[in-house]
Amino acid sequence: MSTMDGYRKGWATRYLREAKAELTAAKNTPYMAAGFIMEALTKAQAAIYYSLGNPAFIVPIVHETLHTRQNVEEPILNFLVEIEKTLQQLAQSPKADNEKTMEHVNDIIEFTSEIVELFGGESS
Repeated sequence: MSTMDGYRKGWATRYLREAKAELTAAKNTPYMAAGFIMEALTKAQAAIYYSLGNPAFIVPIVHETLHTRQNVEEPILNFLVEIEKTLQQLAQSPKADNEKTMEHVNDIIEFTSEIVELFGGESS
């Protein structure tokens, strides 16, 4: 059973596909990896936003949760907060260990695939 309409599903799968491509580009061009890693993470985040609903309504919830440092019980909201924290850390120190960061972002993208599949009703 799909909970996403065609519009949101199209954007979610597109962002997920692009996130995977950005991560592949990061692996293939180490001298530009930091930018590709940030883009991959941002696109994975967008894929989840579109899977859940209108990003305009979800982004403020994530930022409010992050800034108030609330204890998050909802797993997907917790995941989105962790993605946002990771994006902020990467923005502050882009010269971090790219191999370790790519592994972490790959894990995020894999989990994002599961979320998109769960809410979209089919494999991405």
